[in-house]
This record gives sequence, C-alpha cells and structure tokens, in this order.
Amino acid sequence: MDFDFNLVLVPLTLGLGLLWLLDKLVFKQRKTQGRGKESWPVRWAYDFFPVLAVVLIVRSFLIEPFNIPSSSMVPTLYTGDFIAVNKYAYGVRLPLTYNKVLETGSPEHGDVMVFRYPENPSIYYIKRLIGLPGDSVSYSNGQLSINDVPVETKSVAFEADPQLTSQLYNPGPIAPGQVLTENEAIELGQQEEQQVQYFQETQGQHQHLVRYLPGMNSSQYAPFLQQKSPEVVSSLGTQWRITVPEGQYFVMGDNRDRSADGRFWGFVPDDNLAGKAVYIWMHKPPGLNLPTFARNDSID
Repeated sequence: MDFDFNLVLVPLTLGLGLLWLLDKLVFKQRKTQGRGKESWPVRWAYDFFPVLAVVLIVRSFLIEPFNIPSSSMVPTLYTGDFIAVNKYAYGVRLPLTYNKVLETGSPEHGDVMVFRYPENPSIYYIKRLIGLPGDSVSYSNGQLSINDVPVETKSVAFEADPQLTSQLYNPGPIAPGQVLTENEAIELGQQEEQQVQYFQETQGQHQHLVRYLPGMNSSQYAPFLQQKSPEVVSSLGTQWRITVPEGQYFVMGDNRDRSADGRFWGFVPDDNLAGKAVYIWMHKPPGLNLPTFARNDSID
C-alpha cells in the first residue's frame, strides 16, 4: 500500500470543480452555447467533476479500498486481499493535510488499523493494535500481556488454504545476487507452513488467530525493542517490555515472526491513523488468475 491516490484525486477534483464554478458564474459557455458546443475543458468539468467529487468524499471520509501486498497479517489477511477501510472510525480527517476536523471514535485493543508508516508517511501499513496510549506492553516466553494482564491465548488447530500458503513469499530479489523464483517461493511457503503454530487471541471485542514459527523469535532482531529493552539482547527476544507514550500506539502483525512492525520501528502517532480495516471484499491471486470472492468476510 505504497501510493496515496488522493495525491492525484484531490488536485484533479479541485481543478475541475473550480472550472465548473467559473463557467457557472463567469464564462457561462454551457448556458449560452449549449451542451456539446462548449470548450473541451469546460465539458470535462461538467462531465467529470460530479463523479470525482463523490469518489473523493467516499474515499476520504467514508470507505476506502486497500490492497494487501505482504503476509505480515497472515492468517487474518493474505497477500492479494482487497479490503475496505472505515475512514471515520478514528475521526474525520481532511485529505492530504490529514488534519482531524471531527471526533467520531478512537482505536481499541485488537483493531486492525491502517496508518501512514511513521518512517515514510507516503506508505500505508496495516497491523493490529496492541497497545493504547499509556499501556505497558510486555512479552515473556510466548505470553503477551497488556498492563501486566495476560492476553487470553489458546493453541488451536488451523489448516491454511494451500493456495494461500503458496503466496506467503513473493518471488523476486531477496538479497544481492539472489533471486527467489516463483516455484522456490511456493515451496518455501509450503515448507514453512508445516512448522507453524496457530493461537487464538482475545483482545477487547476481537478474537483472532496469530501465527508463530517455533524456534524463531523476530524480536531478537528488532532494533526498537533492543533500544527500549536492553534485556531483549540477552534473552534472544523472549522477554521485553515497553510503555506506549501519550498520543501514540503500538502495533504488531498477526504473522508474529514474519512482520516488520512496531517492534522494529516504534510507535504510530495518532496523526498517522488512516482508518479501521473492516471487510475483505475480494482476493486476487498473483499472475493472470481471476479474482475470487471466496474470502469475503468481516475482519476481526
């Protein structure tokens, strides 16, 4: 999710809207010359401005579609999922400036949030909200806790769709001089799936699955955690604790050992929030495969 369509939509809508208004009040080409005889810029303004204005309002203040480009939220979301994001869940914000103009709600534990990546705000990320402002978030030997209260967690049997498992890794360059072929990516995903463990977590009103790789803990490679919790270095990531500052949030991916999330780069400021992911409306497998609607469902 690395392109903000509003960078094109907003200027184009404002430009056509201004031209439409000028013709209504000043030029009056459509009124004097008739439909189809006005200049092409004026004709475009009449034809496209109303449509673009509706699209802008819906995308900016109501619902915006996003595409999932990675497997950091598996098994909740897979690469190729198209989701709908509630743009007013955390307040109504102006497009491009992102200033909040109306309070309509606030994030809650367990929400799946879309936000602008703090280290590069032009890129959108999606993760699960773990820590609210003021929370103490800790992890000890497999147990996640919020304010020293363990998150309700239980092991579950879960069999992933083989077609989705084959999309866990994207083919392409993975290191200097090393390229992962399509077949190698599929095989790597299938091999990894044979080792994983799934757990069901309950956070607030949300009950969802998380995915762990036995024998691996990505927290030991997380620079932010190592900076905030020196004990992480000695414990190989099996124990850590952070406190979430006011006005910021701590997020993690559901694919816990395959997610570059807040453990690596820190907190999400409230100003960066874009909305709450609420629904999977389509899945597009890679290549020339047709989209499928078999995964249509609400996001918990």
